[in-house]
Amino acid sequence: MMRETENVRQIKGESLRRWFWSDYFDLIVWLGPEDEITGFQLCYDKKRKQRVLTWKEGSGFSHDRIDDGESFPDKYKATPILTADGIFEKENIAVRFSEESKKIEKRIADFVYTKITEYRVK
Repeated sequence: MMRETENVRQIKGESLRRWFWSDYFDLIVWLGPEDEITGFQLCYDKKRKQRVLTWKEGSGFSHDRIDDGESFPDKYKATPILTADGIFEKENIAVRFSEESKKIEKRIADFVYTKITEYRVK
């Protein structure tokens, strides 16, 4: 079940951020001056093959795999980066998100769920 992280670090000059998490998901939501949702990143499958669905007002969706920077033995860990990963199983993610987001703020859960179902491959 997802829960909210308290005291999320805010970056001066950027939108307010809220962070929700579970064993399977991380959800970062950006809020505008009127408390409207202006974007989010939904990271999922955190323990196996972590990927992220991003939605931003004005630019829409992207779907990426998170390269954790640990793929080279005997080397220092590199900084994690996003790399293109076009496969997004939205039906499965929508169902799991709906189940795990029942205890977070309803307007946020509903907004993200709707966006998940609206995702289309470009």
